[in-house]
Amino acid sequence: MIKVENVTKAYDQAVVVDGVSVQLPAGGVTSIIGPNGAGKSTLLSMISRLLPMDAGRILVDGLDVVNTPSDMLARRLSILRQDNHIGSRLTVRDLVTFGRYPYSKGRPTVEDLQHVRQALGYLNLESLADRFLDELSGGQRQRAFVAMVLCQDTDYVLLDEPLNNLDMKHAVSMMQLMRRTADELGKTVVLVLHDVNFASCYSDYIVAMKDARIAYQGSPADIIQPDVMRCVYDIDIAVHDIEGRRIAVYYT
Repeated sequence: MIKVENVTKAYDQAVVVDGVSVQLPAGGVTSIIGPNGAGKSTLLSMISRLLPMDAGRILVDGLDVVNTPSDMLARRLSILRQDNHIGSRLTVRDLVTFGRYPYSKGRPTVEDLQHVRQALGYLNLESLADRFLDELSGGQRQRAFVAMVLCQDTDYVLLDEPLNNLDMKHAVSMMQLMRRTADELGKTVVLVLHDVNFASCYSDYIVAMKDARIAYQGSPADIIQPDVMRCVYDIDIAVHDIEGRRIAVYYT
């Protein structure tokens, strides 16, 4: 379980996360939704210690993220950020192998290379393994970065906007993969998403943020409701049950 206790983050006078307390359950898929500027990505970055918090405490299975040694935390929790820039010219295989660094310290063992092969296979990247990243489409690069994160083999997998650069087909495939990652590999997957329907269809739990705070949290059935959606996004959103899933329809 990830416990966030009274966490705050501000830049000068702008408070971007304001005294947030929330528990993200272990296991399954949790999606964090909300409008731009709600604090979603900042919260995820503080959970993974990419950003320092100004106040509060975050625990991952009881480990304080501030005080836990980096290599220990990196074996429990991995993150894919929105913006991933690699200066060196790397192949897909090289990138995925970086996911083993907390274990290998740059000297991959036979076991590490087995994890690399499994991650490449899980993302259907075997045919692209020896291609350079700058030779790939945006969607292919995104899958390569996800493979790197999965290769790290952590209990908690955090992904900030993993559907960036993906068309509809590949976005569906990515969400199916995240669902499989939770169900088949036993990982806890936490996603920041803008598409509420992907959150509705693939999540076990949804946290909705607005104005730097937690506005609502609960199951998709609890959150994908017209009154909740209106409060979070400030527009009228119709909700329909389609084949057992709650689908939000928003238009002007």
